[in-house]
Amino acid sequence: MKKMSVVLFFVLLFSQMNLNASSKVDSTGMLGDNFSLEGALEMFKQSNTLEYFEKKINDPNSNVSNLDLNEDGYIDYIKVNDAAEGESHAIVLQVDINENESQDIAVIEMEKTGNNKVVLQIIGDEDLYGSDIIVEPVSSVTNKVVVVHKTTYEPVVVNVWSWPAVGYIYGPRYRVWVSPWRWTLYPRYWKPWRPHPWRVFHQRRIRYNVHYRPVHTLRVHRAHAIYRPHRRTSIVVKKKSVRRNRKGTVVKTKTKTTKVGVKTKNGNVYGAKKTTKTTTVKNRNNKVVGKKKTTKTTKVKKGKKGTKVTKTKKTTIKRRKRH
Repeated sequence: MKKMSVVLFFVLLFSQMNLNASSKVDSTGMLGDNFSLEGALEMFKQSNTLEYFEKKINDPNSNVSNLDLNEDGYIDYIKVNDAAEGESHAIVLQVDINENESQDIAVIEMEKTGNNKVVLQIIGDEDLYGSDIIVEPVSSVTNKVVVVHKTTYEPVVVNVWSWPAVGYIYGPRYRVWVSPWRWTLYPRYWKPWRPHPWRVFHQRRIRYNVHYRPVHTLRVHRAHAIYRPHRRTSIVVKKKSVRRNRKGTVVKTKTKTTKVGVKTKNGNVYGAKKTTKTTTVKNRNNKVVGKKKTTKTTKVKKGKKGTKVTKTKKTTIKRRKRH
């Protein structure tokens, strides 16, 4: 009995330490701080249908969303739409900003990889998170990998076939779900509430982080390709994404242009201009929480018919740290 009490004491102490550590995490200042990707996956796991999933993420007791993108003082209603092709699905979570604009919050992408095997990830939209943030279920099992006599352990990709909603979607009776709700037309059961302060919302959502993890590897390439043409963004949100940064958050953008020579495959060298734009986001503790670097090269080629200008664009993103 005494031994069990000691074990219980250390368990409670460890939980409190984790809670205290989480409470010290500062907001990144991005709009995505007010939506839990981990919580959305947990609600999806608990749902039998996409209709019920939509209801769950819009439930104030779920503590998944704290978004007020149109700044009317009330939480936004999140719609769920499925873009499907074959055995790949892109389940889009979207908010109507006004009568004419919608903004994607995140997309749950999944595809079948074998008999009774489905891989799933949720990706937060870059307009809210600064860069695409990928989150997936955590497995307690790891793969042992030996590289040049060094042993590393890689997490096992979770098969979500047993999740009720997944079985429903891949079942014979499933019809592609598109939310019937739109701007100013919402279900009767939904009553919008006022947003909570960030730290209050953060304390309520951190419990979801135990079972899900951020990753940098995209595993759902077919589903991602299906989603890209369907992505919806709002000009209103793009303008607010920087302005709505929390007090103390610093966003710096540097632009540098240099003259370079571009060498083609046939050995010809042409004059060009290289423009590098770097955006850095720092929190109130002066720690870098997000960084995006864009490089654009403009090549000038002179020929008999005049001057020809071609442009190539390459973007490299350094993802922000997740809490």
